[in-house]
Amino acid sequence: MKNLALALAALPLTALALPALAQPGDLAALETVADRALAADAIAYGFTEGLTTEVGPRQAGTEAEARGRAWAMAWLKANGFANVADEPFEMETWVPGDIARARVTGPFAQDLVVLPLGDSAATPQGGIEAEVVFFRTFEDLRAAPEGSLKGKIAYISHQMRQAQDGSHYGFAGPVRWVGPGIAASKGAVAAVIKSIGTDHHRNPHTGGTDFAAGVKPIPAGALSLPDAENLERMFARAGGKPVTLRLEMNPRQLGKTTSGNVVGEIVGRNPALPPVLLACHLDSWWNSPGAFDDAAGCGIIAAAAKNVASAGQPLRTIRVLFAGAEEVGLHGSVAYSKAHINEPIAVGLESDFGADRIWRFESNFRESNPDLHARLARAVARFGVANSPLVATGGADLNVVRDQKGALVDLQQDGTRYFDLHHTPDDTLDKIDIVQLRQNVAVWTQVTGILANEQNGILTGNFERTGPDVMGD
Repeated sequence: MKNLALALAALPLTALALPALAQPGDLAALETVADRALAADAIAYGFTEGLTTEVGPRQAGTEAEARGRAWAMAWLKANGFANVADEPFEMETWVPGDIARARVTGPFAQDLVVLPLGDSAATPQGGIEAEVVFFRTFEDLRAAPEGSLKGKIAYISHQMRQAQDGSHYGFAGPVRWVGPGIAASKGAVAAVIKSIGTDHHRNPHTGGTDFAAGVKPIPAGALSLPDAENLERMFARAGGKPVTLRLEMNPRQLGKTTSGNVVGEIVGRNPALPPVLLACHLDSWWNSPGAFDDAAGCGIIAAAAKNVASAGQPLRTIRVLFAGAEEVGLHGSVAYSKAHINEPIAVGLESDFGADRIWRFESNFRESNPDLHARLARAVARFGVANSPLVATGGADLNVVRDQKGALVDLQQDGTRYFDLHHTPDDTLDKIDIVQLRQNVAVWTQVTGILANEQNGILTGNFERTGPDVMGD
């Protein structure tokens, strides 16, 4: 951790201090800081580079994730954050093992590239070989008769496409999320899926899968997109002959291990007011250092909080939440909500969709708090961010805000290439576009600064908070 990037990032906040905000809502100093971030921010990239270089992959519940939490805590302390803590929780932990092999044994014998899906069962030693049943869509699998896959391996395809808003993930995701479990319920001995992704590299996209109560987990893997498409061509050429596959994987369950959430604060002038909560997740899958997903997100929110502080101590505390164990089931988000549900949050935001430019602003208080929504929209327009009538729903690690029925802001990033990298070995530092990363930091700095200096309670159409948020202003 003794490197130049950390040393530079550790300069006191006062070293770049501007005059304190003359009054909440005065944007002059804040706009200057945000514009500087757009031109030359090095904080977010430095965080991302440091975490991915010095820690690397951070599989939830493992020693590597623990090293990531220690690194993040040291970074926050070195960069002037207060009340830095690791809030541990216990979770059931799955690890992928070191064997992942797939081979078509007939009629066109050849190897395929595969990775296990989270919570997959292991095959017997030496693998399992069986006829493959091809399902072109998730709905085709659901329509298969009960018991029709007995002794077979299910292969499930889809037609996911690139989209700026990432909307095809919702369309294709069930193939991974519940497809293997449905196949198991119909008698399958294993399942392989076409990776939920949009690239054409021989890099499978891993990710979690789920087996319903009463369904025994089966071996489940993701094929790279080129290999999946090759398998589909084999079915087209087989002339009715069975396509057979040998699959061998050795993931295992470790039982309960410790994960945790890392938190830190820029303390506001009035700490009694509910804080602004900025979230990301610190864990990644084992197969990459997770630069896009989600080291960059943590770098973005940390840089924004630090930038706001450099423009003068904000009215409200800014709290950063680096959630643990997001990839394997939102365990950190759930644990944080359970631990802090009675501590009101003013507003929550999350960065967890890569590092490409923000193009759209959403809130869930456009109707209930139109002045604040409009001020935020105007403030980010100069960064090329469009106002939106869509209602913000918040990121995965904002359970505490949703559980409180609180205020949310979504700063939507361009997801066009996100699913080229998502959950693959290609999610590496070189994929970060520094210009787009800086635009993220500038937008986050602007929005966070306005929210952290908002005197009035931030009300939503779902929930009007009473108590300190309203009465303490």
